[in-house]
Amino acid sequence: MNAPVSDPPGGRRVLPIAGGPPAERADAVRNRRRILAAAAEMIATRGADALSMDEVARAAGVGVGTVYRRFRDRASLVYAVIDDREREFQRDFLAGPPPLGPGAAPAERLRAFLHALADRTEEQADLLLAAETDSAYARFNDGSYALYRMHLAMLVARHRPGADAVYLADALLAPLAANLFLYQRRVLGMDLDRVKAGLDAMLHGICPA
Repeated sequence: MNAPVSDPPGGRRVLPIAGGPPAERADAVRNRRRILAAAAEMIATRGADALSMDEVARAAGVGVGTVYRRFRDRASLVYAVIDDREREFQRDFLAGPPPLGPGAAPAERLRAFLHALADRTEEQADLLLAAETDSAYARFNDGSYALYRMHLAMLVARHRPGADAVYLADALLAPLAANLFLYQRRVLGMDLDRVKAGLDAMLHGICPA
C-alpha cells in the first residue's frame, strides 16, 4: 500500500530548504570560506575530477582533519561549492512565482520543475557529476535529492491520487542524473530543447492531461 502524500491541515506543505549551516564561531566560518574558495579554484582551473581533499587543505592553509570535519567526503565538499545555486533553485520551486512555485496546477508545476532542473543541471553538470559519482548512492543520499523527490511525489499525488507517487517521482528524476545528462548532451549531441521535449513526453505518460 502506498504511503499518502498530502498537505498538513490548514495550509500548503512547507518543505525545508536544504543546506543551511548552523551558527558557527568566527574562526570556523573563516576556515569554511577558505576551504570552499580553495575547492572552487581547484575545480575552475583543473576540473572537478582533480579535486583532492589533501590538496584543498594545503591550498586553504588548514589541516586535512579540518577539511574532513567540515565535509565528510569529496562529494560533500563539491555539493558545498554548488550550494548557493542550489539554494536559489529551491527557493524558486518552493516559494517562487508560478508555474514553478505555488499557485499553478500540479501538472504545470511538474513540467516547470523538470525544465528548471534541466537548466540547473546544464549550469553545473560537471560539479554535479563529481558529487553524484563519488560513491554508489551519493546522489540519493544528498538532501537536495530527497527534497526533489518529496516535492514531485506531492505533485504527482495531487494529479493522480492512488498512484505510486514516490516511485514515479524517482522515475521523473532519473533522466536528470548528471552522468546520463552529460552523455546525452556531449556524446549523443542532444541539445537542451530535445532533452526537455523528452522530459515532457515522459511526464505526459505518467501524468496525462
